[in-house]
Amino acid sequence: MTGETAQPPMAWRYCGNQVKLWREQAGVTRERLADEAGYGVETVRSMELGRRRPMLRLLQVADHLCGAGGKLLAAQEFLKPEKFPARSQEFIRYEAEAVSLWSYEPLLVPGLLQTEATARALLCSHRPPMDDETIGERVRARLERQELLRRKPPVECSFVLYEAALRCPVGGPDTAREQLLHLLEVAALRNVSVQVLPFAAGAHPGLNGPIVLLETGDHDRLALTEGQSLSLLTADPQQVGALTQRHGMIRMEALGTEESARFIKRMAGEP
Repeated sequence: MTGETAQPPMAWRYCGNQVKLWREQAGVTRERLADEAGYGVETVRSMELGRRRPMLRLLQVADHLCGAGGKLLAAQEFLKPEKFPARSQEFIRYEAEAVSLWSYEPLLVPGLLQTEATARALLCSHRPPMDDETIGERVRARLERQELLRRKPPVECSFVLYEAALRCPVGGPDTAREQLLHLLEVAALRNVSVQVLPFAAGAHPGLNGPIVLLETGDHDRLALTEGQSLSLLTADPQQVGALTQRHGMIRMEALGTEESARFIKRMAGEP
């Protein structure tokens, strides 16, 4: 149901095209616009083609040079970064309606459990790189999602983390330790369970990638699987059933919640 589009946002392309049309109509060269705005010519070209988000500085200068009377500057309101990537937006809508959520993550601490520092470190490592405004918006949105863990009535949440997700020192040693302690704090909530699947489990059904299962208040049951650049959100009963069975086997091979807490404490250097 969900895939990452290869096309930049339509707002970028439309706004960039408007800058180009106004610039050409006013007889302003791309070189002059680039010089006045303080960007390279190729950067301005990318913005005009919609491959890069037209920045406020470019809009301000173009509006002035081309005599647009505020028409180009008005586009800024429609160019604000999206809170979530295009491929995640459909899932996020269902997540907001969840009454239960079951997650398995082999490589990263899931977004619902991340500290602000972890979230920022991960987003800053994204390639191609995102601008600071987009990173800030995505961090805020990720933290807002975590309200689900403390919602009333409570949402039943189960997380299984492969040991690799805990071993990766995202953001450096201090951030990684803070993240481990945060996992213990969240795991203390009565509606949340956190389990660790250790390396010692050997071959297991979770090696093929992450799984998220959720059920909404309308009894819709969905499953999400993700790869490098694609996500698949499905409500097909056969696929959801197969992934539910696989997730159940993963939970069975994971440590229990109390043993998992002790495992995380040891990693964090806690007594």
